[in-house]
Amino acid sequence: MTPSNHKIVHIADAPKKKVLSKAQKQFNTLIKKIEEQKKLLLEWQDTLPQYNQRLIELYTPLMTKFNNQRIEWLHLLDSAYHNKHFKNADKKKLHHLLSELSHDLVVNHGKEELTELYNDYAEQDEIDEILDETVAQDVEDDDFYFYSPEKAQAALERKAAQQAKKAAKLLEQQAKQQQEQAKISKSLQSVYRQLVASLHPDREPDEQERERKTKLMQKVNVAYAKKDLLQLLELQLAIEQIDQLQLNNIAEDRLKHFNTVLQEQLNELFEEIADIESAFKQQMNLSPIVHLSPKYLMKNLDAAMKDLQRSIKGLQATNKAAKDFAILKDWLKSYQKPKV
Repeated sequence: MTPSNHKIVHIADAPKKKVLSKAQKQFNTLIKKIEEQKKLLLEWQDTLPQYNQRLIELYTPLMTKFNNQRIEWLHLLDSAYHNKHFKNADKKKLHHLLSELSHDLVVNHGKEELTELYNDYAEQDEIDEILDETVAQDVEDDDFYFYSPEKAQAALERKAAQQAKKAAKLLEQQAKQQQEQAKISKSLQSVYRQLVASLHPDREPDEQERERKTKLMQKVNVAYAKKDLLQLLELQLAIEQIDQLQLNNIAEDRLKHFNTVLQEQLNELFEEIADIESAFKQQMNLSPIVHLSPKYLMKNLDAAMKDLQRSIKGLQATNKAAKDFAILKDWLKSYQKPKV
């Protein structure tokens, strides 16, 4: 099915401005949303390989270069800390800088070769305290009357009756759900069987036509396995098994079953996209409610690489200057330890 053959599934407004039913409007809305989410998912699927390639080929080398400059800075600070020309006030600031930087390099960037240095400057006040907590558990009152066997028995009987009533109601709901699910499955199967009846390649004598039908049947089977009703309907339109008039006149009860399938399909698309976005939101320390798009992801990566390049240049200049301890001492005078 080429893009030129792609036909949009929808229920068209009837002549004389006949108003669409609630189910028909819902059908059109669901179809539109599914198309939008499919497009977004495809955009994510196209973007991820590009993102990973850029991450490996461009971002990772920059991060390595950046960390190498930070390691050089760390060793310069360590040398200054052990130099007798730096006073206690300087060493207090140096200690804080060394502790913070070595922690980040070892813990967050896996620079295990700096572990010994990190341990030397670990903050003494960073000692975890283990506190025994007493969890208070509420004791539920079961309404038993221990002072009266008769009342206790009556309470048990009331509870048993209530539980039996709840169980019966639950069974009734489950039965209704199963019946509804069976009807929905039949609606989906009906579309699938119609397509199979028209496209089954074994029934086609012409070799070229058999090859075409084989490819279409592969799409039909994939769509049916995914419960992709929209794709199945699009295939029906593409092979002219159904037309716009038939779409406009789908029976209301069948349309409701279609809408249930479409809603499930839409929910699955939402979840699939949310899973992709969630991983990046955690990585980028973004709020779960922030909208994240493939374009924003690539822009963010480009911005991060530019920041790294600027930071590398800044550190190179800093490391060059800090080799002169007089310059480093002057810098420490202006440095203020961040307030927690």
